[in-house]
Amino acid sequence: MNRAWRVLAEDGVSAAFGLAADETLARRQGHGSPPTVRLYTYAPDAALVGRFQRVASELRLDACRARGIAVNRRPTGGGAILMGPDQLGVAIAVPEDGGPRSWGRIRELFQRFGAGLVEALAALGVRAEYRRKNDLEVGGRKIAGLGICFDRAGGLLFHASLLVDLDVALMLEVLRTPFEKVSDKAIASVAERITTVRRACGAPVSVDEVRARVRAAYARTLGVVLEPGALTPDERGAIAALEAERYRAEAWIFQEPAVPDAQGSASVKTAGGLVSAHLTLAGDVIKALYLAGDFFGDERVVGGVERALRWHASEPARVAATLAGLAEEGLALPQISAEELARVVAAAVDAARRSEQGAQAKGCFVNP
Repeated sequence: MNRAWRVLAEDGVSAAFGLAADETLARRQGHGSPPTVRLYTYAPDAALVGRFQRVASELRLDACRARGIAVNRRPTGGGAILMGPDQLGVAIAVPEDGGPRSWGRIRELFQRFGAGLVEALAALGVRAEYRRKNDLEVGGRKIAGLGICFDRAGGLLFHASLLVDLDVALMLEVLRTPFEKVSDKAIASVAERITTVRRACGAPVSVDEVRARVRAAYARTLGVVLEPGALTPDERGAIAALEAERYRAEAWIFQEPAVPDAQGSASVKTAGGLVSAHLTLAGDVIKALYLAGDFFGDERVVGGVERALRWHASEPARVAATLAGLAEEGLALPQISAEELARVVAAAVDAARRSEQGAQAKGCFVNP
């Protein structure tokens, strides 16, 4: 007999409540709350940075204020995202199984909990696959971002943001990007790196339909019965307390990371054209990368390379090995070798290390 889990469906939650609810349910696993799948949307729009990001580096706070967009910080890592009525938030809170917290183990968890989204999209006629660190892609374009964190009380929280639709112009307005102005060219460039359920289906699929597909798929992939439920009074009390303590507190939202960001850029002339790399470095890690130049190539290849090097060690040998592996998979630019790409990335890393001041994030706009 399949185990019974609870499923919660909510729309129009605030940023503070949505984040506090997810963390509270993870904290209470084995201590009063059953394993739970939450499928919800935000309203109004919310700009959420990852656990280890600097708000002012990732978001245009003046634009957020002007647009009435809430700003907050997730307990999970990853890049800054825009969430609203057309982005389905997915949270799964379960007891941690005690397995190792190695990167290999975390990849297994991403695949396990991402499988429900892959199956739900397949039911809509969309073929998605888990790719590298924490993405679901459709035809090389990102359609969902995944995150995981472990609570000290013994719970595991899986987060996902599934793009049913996306206002790219609004996202570019509030997230810091390499584009100074929201031009048609900028919108087109970003649109080539990501996709949405509606775009992939070629139809105006509703959020409710996507949610129903996701719920049914998770019941199958997790081997559980998902019973509709509601938050208990005790849970609501705990959520309200965590909202006040953390998610409405500037000390949490605007905290500074221990390692400041640094920006670097470099260019290399190749037989395929000029290749420029603009990246953000956090310590010894490439936090984000944006490639530009006058080369010819598929935007999906460019986006795949950028995502593969996100949150990647900056050591030249490791970058070169990753790019060589991508080339073997077919993610290569015409007449530009993996060695040349590695060289321009290494030069941009060196430039970032020489910089004396933190810089604005570049490239995280393709990481919803």
